[in-house]
Amino acid sequence: MAEAISRVGCLPSGSRYVVEVPARWNGVLLLSSHPVPVAPGEPPWEPDEPLTRHLVSMGYAVAGSANTIFWPLERVFADQPDLVEVATGILGPPLHTIALGLSIGGIISAGALQVHPDLLSGALPLGGNLAGAVSNHNRELDIAFVVKTLLAPDSPLRIVNIDNSQHNLALATTVLHKAQATREGRARLALAAAVGNIPGWHDPGSAEPAVDDFEARQRNQFTWFDMVGFLVFFLARKQVEMQAGANPSWNTGVDYRELLSRSINLKEVEALYGSAALDLEDDLDRLACAERVEACPAALAYLENHIVFDGDLGGAPVLAVHTDGDGLVTPDHEQAYADVVHHARNGDLLRQLYVHRGGHCTFTFAETTTALDVLIARIENGGWPDLEPCTLNAAAGRLGTEAEVLASGPRARAGFFSFEPPVFARRYDHRDVAARRKAATGARVEMAAVPAETMASAG
Repeated sequence: MAEAISRVGCLPSGSRYVVEVPARWNGVLLLSSHPVPVAPGEPPWEPDEPLTRHLVSMGYAVAGSANTIFWPLERVFADQPDLVEVATGILGPPLHTIALGLSIGGIISAGALQVHPDLLSGALPLGGNLAGAVSNHNRELDIAFVVKTLLAPDSPLRIVNIDNSQHNLALATTVLHKAQATREGRARLALAAAVGNIPGWHDPGSAEPAVDDFEARQRNQFTWFDMVGFLVFFLARKQVEMQAGANPSWNTGVDYRELLSRSINLKEVEALYGSAALDLEDDLDRLACAERVEACPAALAYLENHIVFDGDLGGAPVLAVHTDGDGLVTPDHEQAYADVVHHARNGDLLRQLYVHRGGHCTFTFAETTTALDVLIARIENGGWPDLEPCTLNAAAGRLGTEAEVLASGPRARAGFFSFEPPVFARRYDHRDVAARRKAATGARVEMAAVPAETMASAG
């Protein structure tokens, strides 16, 4: 009997690639984009990477190229045509070529349809930053701004233009743990979480805290910050700034009082401020008066190119999947993506599924395979199959208990459910790019079409 094999080599760019060849290929090639950078010269994933091994066992061929830096979208996009050519030379022509990726790999998967409209049959972004690069980094800046302003105003902690990223993260971590030790600090951390719509659920193996268990929900938000959030806000931002050439994010014109009023965590913040005997209005006034951060126009243009979305899916279907308890890439990203896709009148090509679970990209193999089956059915039949949660959960259950496992190891039953994500607080897509560029050249812009923060950055 034939066995699965791995083919490893270098693309013309010098990027290392892997093409995983199953024992019995089903004709589908998956372009897999991983969010974790690897050392130069290393392949994009380890030989025993669990999800890849599962997909290959199901008959899928999986191909990917290595990323050596954080947020390497343009490098991956540039490699994709060569990667498909190499994989086709190894496998033969695929029936379907589908972009699949988790986290940053999710924005790459969706972005590939926009960058290479003739390359792909469809895309399956999982827990992706689908509000686009500008919105994503502005949201992270908002959280860091609240932390710096309310919890470390006299600290050398930097939220942009970071020089020593390791030292900056150490400073931020000290601020975080000191704040978590007091009622006042926990209330202010809750406010920082609220402006970023961070859910109060972290552990995929635990039940979601009750909606009114504000202390428990804040502890979960602290865990998000401690485990990964502060690393992204106060360390990884340096890598984005290095690629962009300067700081690409801004908060000029942003009203944090208004952001809080629309947050999923408004009641939590009010309750924790009350229990800490803090005046919430005073802190919101401090935020309103604090010096703002301006973006470098050239760096902003870099993020606009790599990448904001225009809603053009190249005629190919997209099935996006998100957990509702994701506090790193929050589920409101899905709302922003759906908005621009529907604005471009491509709503029939997009469907979004939600899994009721804490954690970032905490999908079981069964849930991922079921979503992939749905997307392939749409590609082959021209119409979406039944997407009712009960139907999806039943399909995932038929894959057996061995597929009811998360990549991190624990088992979980399929958790597809009906969910409406909140509105993304600071949308920035191709409509905002056009408005900014018109404003920058002095052309007349209809003010109602341009968010206040967009006009402020343009000025």
